[in-house]
Amino acid sequence: MQLELLNEQGQAADKVDAPDTVFSREYNEALIHQVVVAYQANARQGTRAQKDRGQVHHSTKKPFRQKGTGRARAGMTSSPLWRGGGRIFPNTPDENFTHKLNKKMYRAGMASILSQLAREGRIAVVDRLTVEAPKTKLLAQKLKAMGLDSVLLLSHEVDDNLRMASRNLPNVLVVEPRYADPLSLVHYRKVLVTRGAMDALKEMLA
Repeated sequence: MQLELLNEQGQAADKVDAPDTVFSREYNEALIHQVVVAYQANARQGTRAQKDRGQVHHSTKKPFRQKGTGRARAGMTSSPLWRGGGRIFPNTPDENFTHKLNKKMYRAGMASILSQLAREGRIAVVDRLTVEAPKTKLLAQKLKAMGLDSVLLLSHEVDDNLRMASRNLPNVLVVEPRYADPLSLVHYRKVLVTRGAMDALKEMLA
């Protein structure tokens, strides 16, 4: 598999050989869906909570007499049948939303995503991407010159200048290969990979 090598103007200057084990996998939609859903589910904190009828702040006084009103009998306003009452099956703050995903499945799913990005022309290689100072404006100008408005950069080394220059751009994410996640790979329109990061991806996913 060969990927485009972009220069600083965002033009294809050459072709780079990429490992087939990472960038030439078959597209497995079901596996990719499972990997993305598991990633999102495992990111949930599970801290939401609701109150049952014993926890809501209500009086225990009987709302009205038992007979003679024509209405259904009621014992207290904290009943789940009443507006403002407790929940019948409330969510507890210790809910577990995690999905188990085998390491082989995760690696295969990530490689399938990268392979599909390569087939769609949404992934390219750069020698390196640096800025002279930790200025958001400098990085924004460089990406604009390359014709990139939504980009994920996988760099084998992220210095302080690049990290601080990119963190305030809403459509730009700069991470090392070990921190790449399936959701980001799917989300951004263009993925740039440095040569060093490509070797790291081969070691991680092959």
